[in-house]
Amino acid sequence: MPTPRLSRLELRIMETLWAKGPSSIRELQEAFPEEGRPAYTTVQTVVYRLEFKKAVRRTEKISNAYVFEAVVSRSSAQHRLIDELVSLFGGKSLPIVTHLIDSGKLNAEEVREARKALWSATRKEKNK
Repeated sequence: MPTPRLSRLELRIMETLWAKGPSSIRELQEAFPEEGRPAYTTVQTVVYRLEFKKAVRRTEKISNAYVFEAVVSRSSAQHRLIDELVSLFGGKSLPIVTHLIDSGKLNAEEVREARKALWSATRKEKNK
């Protein structure tokens, strides 16, 4: 099953689940900074949408509160977002990479890792 498209708020809730593990709706709501924290019912609605999208599932019920866990991995969600971003650039990733380098958003270690990945991909292409 493909990774579902996630909104900003859905991603924020997923980040909490990835970081903290299974959580109740109250715990997810309280993970937001107090300033600008969404209402409990808002978080509940978003979690139920995530459940419908099969991004989260109920693991247990404690008293009258359900506990939810992530079904979609962080890596899978990141790949989906990157693929969507690249598609916005007509399938060309060079403008994105160039911007990351020019803006200083890639540090030296990340550039080294990118070079390794590029070198490895090039070798695989040659061996085909």
